[in-house]
Amino acid sequence: MIFKDISFPSAQENIFYDTVPLESAEDGISGEVLRFWEAEKFFVVLGKISKLEDDAEVSQVQKDGVEVIRRPSGGGTVLQGPGCLNYSLILSYEKNPLLKNIKKSYEIILNKICLALEKIDVKANFEPVSDIMVGGRKFSGNAQARKRKYMLHHGTILYDFPIDMVEKYIAMPKKEPPYRKGRPHRDFLTNVTAESKHIKQAIAPAFIEEEIWVG
Repeated sequence: MIFKDISFPSAQENIFYDTVPLESAEDGISGEVLRFWEAEKFFVVLGKISKLEDDAEVSQVQKDGVEVIRRPSGGGTVLQGPGCLNYSLILSYEKNPLLKNIKKSYEIILNKICLALEKIDVKANFEPVSDIMVGGRKFSGNAQARKRKYMLHHGTILYDFPIDMVEKYIAMPKKEPPYRKGRPHRDFLTNVTAESKHIKQAIAPAFIEEEIWVG
């Protein structure tokens, strides 16, 4: 597996870059990848079929000139920015056929993340379909895009993120999981008590078994 710890200045570059290794792997040019990245400024990211008018506080987003980007994966609308570590995985169905099942793939990947975070004393738990929680609050949302031979799984890990900014720009979801219990963002979201570098050091070995190329 190739390991990349690489972030770009612009929102477009960071979101677009996740699609490059997916297409490359699908074309047989490369293989599995783990990437970490973090945004330099705040921007809104829409899921593949999300609607800005449904998911965001549009007037506030427009007033403050917050950039809006659409990603190729499903899932809901989120706010990106400093204090939110992102991880991206390009994974092969051939190496692990269980990943072909969407629900099972989330279970496999996110339970690995939870076990990895235990090493740095983060007692996390997986909440189906695609969230990770700590102390009853969400700190990680995840989404996927799929090809015939490979899949992209990417997720967020809040570690020093201003939750009040989410309140400012992201609307309450029209549909919510039962464990949210109607809580506003400030009462539902949280940060893990760990530094970014320690989170990376904990997660990387859970997925990387071969030699690592860093770029």
